[in-house]
Formats: sequence, structure tokens, C-alpha cells
Amino acid sequence: MKLSRSDADVFLPRADGSMAEQALARTTHLCVVAHQDDLEIMAHHGIAACYGRRDQFFTGVVVTNGSGSPRAGAYASFTDAQMIDARRQEQRRAAELGRYNLMLQLAHPSADVKRPGHAGVHEDLAQIFGACTPEIVYLHQPADKHDTHVAVLLRCLEAIRALPADRRPRRVVGCEGWRDLDWLADEDKIGLDASAQPELALELIKVFDSQVAGGKRYDLAALGRRRANATFHTSHATDAASAITWAMDLTPLVADATLSVREFTLTHVEKLRCDIAARITRLE
Repeated sequence: MKLSRSDADVFLPRADGSMAEQALARTTHLCVVAHQDDLEIMAHHGIAACYGRRDQFFTGVVVTNGSGSPRAGAYASFTDAQMIDARRQEQRRAAELGRYNLMLQLAHPSADVKRPGHAGVHEDLAQIFGACTPEIVYLHQPADKHDTHVAVLLRCLEAIRALPADRRPRRVVGCEGWRDLDWLADEDKIGLDASAQPELALELIKVFDSQVAGGKRYDLAALGRRRANATFHTSHATDAASAITWAMDLTPLVADATLSVREFTLTHVEKLRCDIAARITRLE
């Protein structure tokens, strides 16, 4: 596998003799995210589905190098280079713990990802999406409030849309991150059941000590959000799952390359506005 940056990291946690190209080709669950630990926060549904299986394969892709991470405590004096290395090693450990099929860290600076048409970013993503046929792809969601998350989503959609129609993934979902998806209309929510392997879910996020001990309690927040989603999903029924990650269906954006990402997203926002207005009007 030839990636555009010399500092990109290709890691095969299974050590079963497969080459990276073979591992990528057998991928059934693919998650492409901006930062180290986004995989573990967003896509536990896929990680757990593939954990310990010989017929299901989770591949993770982290697009940026993590240099802009907040840092405090023992990590307060870390340089960008030290933080990049720390986060790379943490992501490798998570991949080992979660028994991932393949872990790719592309190491692009965030500034490059935010530039439409950046050759290296596009080439890497085009190579990845073109070399596998996953059952499901997990991406960031377009209403996220983190610029780099949205930029990575857009670059992924550009790469997927450049593929022939019959080579594009058949199911693509956008997962909550720096904005949850509880506001989606119920019929538009995809509930990714994240109940399985709860001990693993916690341990995977705790691997990222540079973040958790460095001042961001993702271990508490991510699992708390999943638990809250499961409980607050419906007011008139008992909990059907112990943990849910909300996602939105992005497959229409893949099937129709002319569909505006902005208008697609704002349609969902307008649907929420109408729902609120109708309920208040009905009860006034």
C-alpha cells in the first residue's frame, strides 16, 4: 500500500500473515475519521460486531495527525511532534485491544484536510475506498460542529462519489461526535446498538491517556451519551438496548453525486423545526 505521506502508519494488529492490501480488501466494517479515538467513540457498533470474528473485519482510518490535540497534566509540555507520536501509539494499542483488521493513520495536517482538492488527501482516500467493498461505512455526520470532522466527511464523500456507481458502498452512516443526533426525527435516526462488549468499550477509550488524563473525559462522556440515548429514545417503552450511538443515513449522498450535502443536512434541520412547531400548535 502506497500512501502519500512518508509518516503515514499502516498497522496490521492481527499479525496473521496478511498484507495490508489483503486486509483492506476483506473489510466488512470501515470507519474513516478525523482524529485518534474518534473510531472508538463513534463506531463501537462495528468494532464489537467484528471482535473475535473470522468472517467480519473492522478497518479503521484516521486521516489527521493529532497535532492540535488539547493537552494538560503530564502532557501539558508536549510538543506537537511528541503529541503526534503519543496519539499514534495510543491508536495502535486500541487497534490491538479491539482486534481490528487493519489500522491506517494517514498523518495529514488538519489544514490540508480542510482544503478541497488537496491531492494527497484525495489520493489516499480514493485508494482506500476503491480497494474494499464494506457492508457498512461509518463517517462523521454533516451537522457536526468540529470543522475538521466535517472536512473529513466531505473529503470522504468526494472520494466515494468519484468511484463508479457500482463500486460505491451500499450503506454509509454519519455518527454523532461534536454534536449529537438526538434532534433528528425518530424515523430518520439509525440506532447503532453499542451494547455489546461494554468492558471493551470502556477500555478502548481509556487507551487514549493523552486525552483522558490530559483533561478530556471521553471515557465518561462517550459511554454516558450512549446510555442516555438508549434511555431517552422513547418515553413510553422500556429500554431495548443498554447503549445506542445515533447515526444518520448518508447513503443518499453516495447514491446521488449531485445531491448537495448542505441542502441534505438542512432538510433534516427543517424537519425538526416543523416537528416542534406542530407539537406546540397542537397543544396550545
